[in-house]
Amino acid sequence: MGKPLLYEILEKPATSCVIGICSAIWFYIQKKNIGYSHVGLSYETSIEGHHWRIITSAFSHISVLHLVFNMSALWSLGVVEQLGNMGLGVAYYLQYTLVLVVLSGVLVLGMYHVLIQRFKVEYFRRVTAVGYSCVVFGWMTILAVKQPSSKLDLFGFLSLPISFAPFESLIFTSIIVPQASFLGHLSGIIAGYAIAWGLIHGMNNYWGVSMLGWTALMFVFSLKRSGACDFNFLEIESVTDPSLPSVRFMASGNGRTLQMSSLPVGDAEIV
Repeated sequence: MGKPLLYEILEKPATSCVIGICSAIWFYIQKKNIGYSHVGLSYETSIEGHHWRIITSAFSHISVLHLVFNMSALWSLGVVEQLGNMGLGVAYYLQYTLVLVVLSGVLVLGMYHVLIQRFKVEYFRRVTAVGYSCVVFGWMTILAVKQPSSKLDLFGFLSLPISFAPFESLIFTSIIVPQASFLGHLSGIIAGYAIAWGLIHGMNNYWGVSMLGWTALMFVFSLKRSGACDFNFLEIESVTDPSLPSVRFMASGNGRTLQMSSLPVGDAEIV
């Protein structure tokens, strides 16, 4: 007999929270009848400034089966939280989950850009990626490197050797689910190897919180600039150089403002 569900939830608090967030977002999307094209990530919307979709696309799902499959795999991978003795654990899980969300989204857009601009494959201009599977594949890859002897359990009856699971799952989903995002899954695998092999390292609570703060800030600015959401307390306008933004936070009623503007930089190039 297995452990009580409540006990397992307490053993995997971060995984449980992510599953709860993804489930709540799915219910909200269904209730509001929001299409995946409104929250998914695509090349066309990214060049229009909808960079906030890197975040929304990861936590949104188009069907209950899509949600169940991803969350089932994620629940099995939550064992990462219990491996503090191997340098993993809850803090590691939270810090690198954020890295996987952002990095896999950027990698997908980079692949789309190369395929469209270099190889003239216009099909990828309109492809919309949505779902948490990029992060699932990332953690699958990290576990395959860190603990190759473990197994990945899906739905309570399907068990895969974790060392082969990333590429097995990549091929399996591409065959069984033709509309599955091959590049999205591949980006998760690449990001996972970059973390597992130490190419991306040094994350701690300070850098994790800092990255979360900058991600949240860019998320709000991107929503505002793309016109997807109107924040009345926030104004973004150009000063001196149209490419340099000035940000003003408007306080209601008293007319006070906090203005952040760009400093003159002469002939220096801003990269």
